[in-house]
Amino acid sequence: MSNPVKSLNLTDAVMIVSGSMIGSGIFIVSADMTRVLGSPFWVLMCWLLSGVITLFAALSYGELAGMMPEAGGQFIYIKKAYGKLVAFVYGWTVFAVIQTGVIAAVAVAFAKFMGVLFPIFDEGNIIFSIGNFNLSTTKLLAVLSIVLLTFLNSRGINNGKIIQRVFTSTKILALIFLIILGLFAASHNSYWSENLSIPFNFPDSENGFKAIASAMGVALIGALFSSDAWNNVTFIAGEIKEPQRNIPLGLLIGVLMVTVLYILANVAYFILLPALGSENGTTVLEKGIAFAQNDRVGTAALSVVFGNWSATIMAVFIVISTFGCNNGLILSGARLFSAMANDGLFFKKASYLNKHNSPSASLWIQAAWASVLCFSGSYGQLLDYCTFASLIFYMITISTLFYFRKTKPLEPRPYKAFGYPVIPILYIGITLFICIDLLIFKPQNTVAGLVIMFIGIPVYFIFKRTLKK
Repeated sequence: MSNPVKSLNLTDAVMIVSGSMIGSGIFIVSADMTRVLGSPFWVLMCWLLSGVITLFAALSYGELAGMMPEAGGQFIYIKKAYGKLVAFVYGWTVFAVIQTGVIAAVAVAFAKFMGVLFPIFDEGNIIFSIGNFNLSTTKLLAVLSIVLLTFLNSRGINNGKIIQRVFTSTKILALIFLIILGLFAASHNSYWSENLSIPFNFPDSENGFKAIASAMGVALIGALFSSDAWNNVTFIAGEIKEPQRNIPLGLLIGVLMVTVLYILANVAYFILLPALGSENGTTVLEKGIAFAQNDRVGTAALSVVFGNWSATIMAVFIVISTFGCNNGLILSGARLFSAMANDGLFFKKASYLNKHNSPSASLWIQAAWASVLCFSGSYGQLLDYCTFASLIFYMITISTLFYFRKTKPLEPRPYKAFGYPVIPILYIGITLFICIDLLIFKPQNTVAGLVIMFIGIPVYFIFKRTLKK
């Protein structure tokens, strides 16, 4: 074993934050949000609220990261505040669903859009079937992409750093390109005024607050999922130079940048396309954003300018975006599991660093489980499992701020959470509301997320007993 080398700077921290956040969601989820809310204005408000919620959390995490700049990040904060059991349940949930689930979902999205570029990877191409299980070329490519990124990251942090910089920069430029197209179209044939005049007319709106709460809570899931994984930079704190400064600053810059890009991208959608089309429409303008083919809003928006080339251009955007996103997720997630192993809360081999100072065993364990998840469940199910479980632990983590302020008032804090205690309380309150909303209106998947979390309790005691032997 050796100690990890601190080779990541502020730019890398920003790239990990923003690169892990930007995947395929921004190009897809606005269709479902428009169907649920029925109003472009409220869709934009939903994206703004998602950004504010994420920024509130990032501002709070900045203080924790400055106090405890250790590999494992969020796991370390929870362990020091609430003990090993709660920390293990968090780590277990991250391994079982949150990190690996998102890696699987992003890999499947990558493979699906590779299928647009290369038909051999189309979902309809089945290699073999056993009962209800079908192995498609899409699933196989998704797994191969995870294996490739895991291999590259196992060869050292510099590989992951280069991939992250190149792919994150490229996808940020792709989003800016989409935004500029929308602004250019605004001076010619814009749907902006027409879309903003549509009232808040979501289904079942006559039922008042209950319907509003249901619609907003469900719509927020897509936006929050698209904005998730910003906390991954804390997992890799042990390899960041001046972590007390660069992690809080990286969180702030990365989250703020992505929030602005997401809102402007949606403005571009509502400039280029009508919001409420028809499910039976035959053109992108007749279908609108709500009924964009396969929910591919980004593709529909580009088709207004580029016609038949739009699917290819957007597929390239999303392939780049998802590949870069998964690099950040794979690179950082393995450091969390390695930190758990150092505390005796994960497989012992996961704590070892190879000759490249990379936690290779942890990387391959993560890859193995993420690959299994690629073959099971739909993208929507993984989205709901991951987002609900993430929100629970974000609340738990931010609550540690109050614990540390009370028990360690003299501890050096290079950065203090902006707006404390109001902003942390607001975050916990808003997030609790969303979680309750999901339990009421989308119980099947959210309860599944809770079950997975609670399974971690007996697993913790099994782990402890096994290690003693």
